[in-house]
Amino acid sequence: MDLTIHASFLPHDDPDASLAFYRDTLGFEVRTDVGSGRMRWITVGPAGQPGTSILLAPPAADPGITDDERRTIAEMMAKGTYGWILLATSDLDGTFAKLEASDAEIVQEPTEQPYGLRDCAVRDPAGNLIRIQELR
Repeated sequence: MDLTIHASFLPHDDPDASLAFYRDTLGFEVRTDVGSGRMRWITVGPAGQPGTSILLAPPAADPGITDDERRTIAEMMAKGTYGWILLATSDLDGTFAKLEASDAEIVQEPTEQPYGLRDCAVRDPAGNLIRIQELR
C-alpha cells in the first residue's frame, strides 16, 4: 500500500478565532473556507506541504449526532479533552516564544520528556491540545 496522511480533523466552536490562531499564530496557509457563521469548514496546512491539511470543522454538524452527544462534545471541548494534534518543528524554542507572545493558552513549556523527546503544549481557541515536538 502507498498511503499518506492527507488531512486530520479538529473541532472548532468559533471559526474566526480558530482561523486567526492557525493562520496568524501558527502561520498555516488557508486552503479552503466554506460555509457561513459557526457552520464553517476551514482547511489549513503548513506552507510548503500542500498534501497535508487540518480540517477545522463544527463538531456537531453531523445530523447523526444526538442532542446528548452534542452536549457531551461541547463539555469535552470546554475541558480541552475532545481533540488534539501533534506537530513538529526544528526550532522548538523559537516556536514556543512566538506562541507565548500570542494569546495561545500555554499548557507546558518546552520540556525534555522521559521518553526521549523535547516538546511543549498549547491549546487552540476551541480547547484542542497541540503538542509540538522538536525535530532532532
